[in-house]
Amino acid sequence: MAGNGMLPNMHLRKNWKRWVRTYFDQPMAKKRRATKRAQKARKIAPRPVAGPIRPIVRCPNNRNNHRERLGRGFSLEELAAAGLNRRWARTVGISVDHRRKNRNVEALQQNVQRLKEYRSKLILFPRKASKPKDGDASEEEIKMAQQLMGTVMPIDKTVPPMEVRAPTEDEKKFQAYITLRRQWRRAKLQGMREKKAREAAEAAK
Repeated sequence: MAGNGMLPNMHLRKNWKRWVRTYFDQPMAKKRRATKRAQKARKIAPRPVAGPIRPIVRCPNNRNNHRERLGRGFSLEELAAAGLNRRWARTVGISVDHRRKNRNVEALQQNVQRLKEYRSKLILFPRKASKPKDGDASEEEIKMAQQLMGTVMPIDKTVPPMEVRAPTEDEKKFQAYITLRRQWRRAKLQGMREKKAREAAEAAK
């Protein structure tokens, strides 16, 4: 060994298998999950695979409240406005959340319309084929029924195309940065200017 280096003293006989977790069963686990999904779909057929229909709600906080997503369940107010009983609604694939409250009219009307549309598309199988009740589907509608594999009535997130046009002369001359700076400066100095104007008016008396 040349120089005044550190003597080699490497501990390489560590039992590394105790601290490493392997996932060699991943391909088979993927196959098991697919098999379970298929079994569940056959078990609940002809009901939708994704579960009950859910309301459209807004995400919380100011940063994300422009986004729409599916909520936990319809409120009791929405069910009453749509003319549905909350106990009966759970039996026909409508999720119910008794804790949720409606804060504005637009969201209430949107979900009420969603419930009415779902009710119009619903094919309700009779409990007894020999004794169908009012509102149950006919034999022709039952034959037409197919199991829905995706989300029940997903949110339409298509963005309308923007209208392309040439900018006007006023838009070309508009200076956005300077305008923002002036407004910011005006808001910052507003209190000082009001105080100065008030002191000048009192001195002039």
